[in-house]
Amino acid sequence: MDNFLESSDDKLLQSLLIKASQEGDGILSDQIGSAPVSATHKVVVPKPGFCLKFKDDTKGEKIFINVCQADNLPQPDNISDEELLKILDSDDPSGFRVPMSIGEPHAEVDKGGKGCTAYDIVVHPNFLTRIQNSEVMLGFFITICIEGLEAKYNITLNRKWTILKNKKFIGSLPEQNIRTQSKPLIQDLSGESPLGRSPLISEVSDTKQPPVVKGPPPPYTIIQEPPEGHPDFLVAEMHLPKVKSAATLTLDVGEDRILLETRSNIYHLDIYLPYDILQEECAAQFNNKTKILTLTMPVLVS
Repeated sequence: MDNFLESSDDKLLQSLLIKASQEGDGILSDQIGSAPVSATHKVVVPKPGFCLKFKDDTKGEKIFINVCQADNLPQPDNISDEELLKILDSDDPSGFRVPMSIGEPHAEVDKGGKGCTAYDIVVHPNFLTRIQNSEVMLGFFITICIEGLEAKYNITLNRKWTILKNKKFIGSLPEQNIRTQSKPLIQDLSGESPLGRSPLISEVSDTKQPPVVKGPPPPYTIIQEPPEGHPDFLVAEMHLPKVKSAATLTLDVGEDRILLETRSNIYHLDIYLPYDILQEECAAQFNNKTKILTLTMPVLVS
């Protein structure tokens, strides 16, 4: 046996999963995600807790969730199983929220030597103890983990899960960076060259949103400096003539990806870069006169 508890073992957990799934949008904490370290973020160092095994219904591959702990995360209110069930059965299921940090997916190998994907979800140690001692809280927690992963990474997990008996985690447990303050805005300029200013990049919200019609991509150019060989940095210029101010822009810069969205979906740009960049050192600025958003991205040394 590879497990000490399976989702199919208890009808109570099954009914709780169904109920919480129906109300998941109102329960899931908005304090999830990863972002570059700054004054508005803090580093979370995960410690092992236990490991869940799922299957991706779309791709058919194994998915593992490393449930971890870190004492610098907030902890939810200490409520009883009866109080939780009442909240789930009420008209306002948002009465209990679980602060958690959902890390980026990382490729791993299972015990059979086959490729799999692992995700790390971090909670406060006291809450970890709570879910290990309560089947009701465990079922609720697993449900919001599923909801969070599906919303953030556009995957579909089979609702049958297994808790591994002999492994507390799969692969490694990298550090995570979580928001501690409201996200900053892109710097708004009245003129002048935008290069060489302080980095102010807005992080895309991780909360689940309803589907929307995306706007067209704006005209853009990307140049590298120096122009020959491996660049020291990339400079992207996005022409946004219909944008009135930087306050309407949302910019997310990944290791090799740029995602730009605008209020009212005037524009939408989602592109991948030919090089990995240093996310925490990027600078984004919008020129109100020229209507150009300039993004300067230092390139990771190969």
